[in-house]
Amino acid sequence: MSSNLRSNARTLRKNSTDAERLLWAALRDHRLNGAGFRRQVPIKSYIADFVCHAAKLVIELDGGQHFSDKAEQTDAMRSAAIEALGFKVLRFGNNDVMSNRAGILETIAAAVAERAPTLTLPRKRERGQEKQTS
Repeated sequence: MSSNLRSNARTLRKNSTDAERLLWAALRDHRLNGAGFRRQVPIKSYIADFVCHAAKLVIELDGGQHFSDKAEQTDAMRSAAIEALGFKVLRFGNNDVMSNRAGILETIAAAVAERAPTLTLPRKRERGQEKQTS
């Protein structure tokens, strides 16, 4: 990954949009069903808005500039390149985040639940039980 891409990601984190800040408040610190997300993450030559590595899930927020035919084609190519790495890409408009945050969080939670591996922890031995040797 180039240092220029990392620098751009840092700049984007510092200059988040209102929609990004609102969604990040719900995703940070494992707040969405314990799933860990990072924001403005370089993937290939792109910077993804939000990534949950455990679920291989990318969340992209699109402002008004993304709704022209040319921008939609560019976004489709970007999504295809990221999905080729095994990620699932979910796209939401900034207006949707501002007006329907709960619905978007439900969609993200469902995608995480579908894709994230379930961790099973070994059971602790009950007190008083010793490991028996033969």
